[in-house]
Amino acid sequence: MMFRENVVAYIMQTYGDEPEYLWKRNDTTCVFRHSDTKKWYAALLSVPYEKLGLAKEGIVDILDLKCDPLMSGSLHDGKGCFPGYHMNKEHWITLLLDGTVNEDDIIPLIDLSFDLTDKK
Repeated sequence: MMFRENVVAYIMQTYGDEPEYLWKRNDTTCVFRHSDTKKWYAALLSVPYEKLGLAKEGIVDILDLKCDPLMSGSLHDGKGCFPGYHMNKEHWITLLLDGTVNEDDIIPLIDLSFDLTDKK
C-alpha cells in the first residue's frame, strides 16, 4: 500500500524534490515541482470521499499526477483512479492513497508524470 508518507519519501529519494506547501494554513496540500522549470508533476491533497463521487464518509489523501491522455481514460476505474481533481481532466489523474491502489501501480505513474512534465 502506498500512503502519503511513502509518496513523499519516494519523490524525495528519487528526484530530490521537497514538498512545497502553498498555503500556510493548510499542511495537507503540497506540490512537487521540477527544480529547473518549476512545473508541477505531483500534488498531494486531502479531500472528502464524496468530492470524488464516492459514497464513503471521511477524508482521503489523493495524489494528482500528469498522465498521457491516451492512457488516462483506461486507468479511470471509479474506485481508486479518477480524472484529475482540480486539474485538467484529460491530462491529469487522481489516485486514492488509502490502499485502494497498489504501490506497484503508483510508482510508475509518478515516474511518468515526472517525465511528462520535464522540459523536452
